[in-house]
Amino acid sequence: MTAPLTIVSLLPELLGTNGDAANARVLATRVRWAGYDANIIEVRTAADLPDVVDAVVVGSGSDTDLVAARDILATLANEFRVWSTGGVPILAIGTGWELLSWGIEQHDSTVIEGLGLVAGRAVPRPERVTDDLVVASKYGRLIGFENHARDYVGAEGSPLGRVISGSGNGAGFEGIVMGEFFGTHLHGPVLARNPGFADHLLTVMLARHGAVYQRGADAAFADAMAQGARNQIASRLSLETE
Repeated sequence: MTAPLTIVSLLPELLGTNGDAANARVLATRVRWAGYDANIIEVRTAADLPDVVDAVVVGSGSDTDLVAARDILATLANEFRVWSTGGVPILAIGTGWELLSWGIEQHDSTVIEGLGLVAGRAVPRPERVTDDLVVASKYGRLIGFENHARDYVGAEGSPLGRVISGSGNGAGFEGIVMGEFFGTHLHGPVLARNPGFADHLLTVMLARHGAVYQRGADAAFADAMAQGARNQIASRLSLETE
């Protein structure tokens, strides 16, 4: 494989709260550590879209920007369908994920209609949750920080994982997986704190080009730092360290 991989970062200003837009940089850096090249394309309108897309990152944003972000994302709905059916990994965090769902119910009973691309919807919580979130998943234990005022219903059949500590979607589950679409409340950014999850996305990205992903030697130091941070959180929560 000679052409660089292309990672799209959607609306990095509107949907970059909690450092979530940096998930694109994590993917690009780990691609380079594995011996390949990668470009990050920041997309703010449909005109910014590259011809080839190998991964898509959608971050989380402020509730005051929900409608503005939704209206821009709606102009990319067809592209989302093409990416999803084509197996392009899509990682959506927090409100970015909610906007791709059936909709967002608010405390005043109004509803912000979503794009309807992902099963489920966001519903109000009695109070905002801000805490560490630990999830058991097929990609290993996932650790991050959650900061949201809504639960998520309708994803019970295909969650990202089971909540060990924290709130997640509510009812004991966190996130959603549909093919290679991943929605989660995990901030951090999630891929920096959970390199095994990042490596799954990279494996899919490279496999679509007939290439095999192998973690580069330069990743070892960063992964050790991530493991140290993960163990600190686990210890604070009285969980077994890895």
